[in-house]
Amino acid sequence: MKANEYTVWRGRSEGVFLHEGQEVKPPQGWTFVSSGDAALTRRLKAAGEYWLLVHKRKNRIEALGLWTGADVEAVRAMIEAERSTPTYRKKLEADRRRRELAQADYEVEFRAAVLKFLDFNSEHAVFAEKLSDAVTVHAVPVGSGTVARTSRIPIERRAEAAVIAWMRHQTTAYDHMHIARIKGERREVRRKLAERSRMLLSKYRSGDKVDFSACPLAAALK
Repeated sequence: MKANEYTVWRGRSEGVFLHEGQEVKPPQGWTFVSSGDAALTRRLKAAGEYWLLVHKRKNRIEALGLWTGADVEAVRAMIEAERSTPTYRKKLEADRRRRELAQADYEVEFRAAVLKFLDFNSEHAVFAEKLSDAVTVHAVPVGSGTVARTSRIPIERRAEAAVIAWMRHQTTAYDHMHIARIKGERREVRRKLAERSRMLLSKYRSGDKVDFSACPLAAALK
């Protein structure tokens, strides 16, 4: 934690927060600013001491915003003035092009990783290309929230997980299953479906004859 950062959680009542188990209230005159404008947040953090309001979501701690004693409107006006300049607009356009190029490069890299994971027999090469396209289109868009967007695991594992996830939704009845609310039950269901998907993929890897009329993977890619 930074020296001037004070992390707090929501308390039981309005205007009261929790810090290390103790109830606290923001100093008089402080303002709350919701997360969303990264530039504004950075400037306010640099302005001095602040309280970072967080919560837990999907096993991750996320920031909801911050409490600050800085003049928020003055900082916001300064940022807006900078954003109205030609220099800023050129930088914005350059950043946009850079992100687009990086995204295009990643799509190519990820698709190649998917194709390598599939490792289909040459007889099913065209089918492997179609499946790689389908998984990539679903998994790599920015903001998709899929495993393909994480950098915490190698791209080879991302590709494998993305294929199995795609098959779970496209070749099984997972989306319509009633899964008991028992700890570990959903994980176990996913494990079993993943095994089924891997068995299906093995048929295409071995070069064995595949009955496309009865294959759920073939049906999903029509």
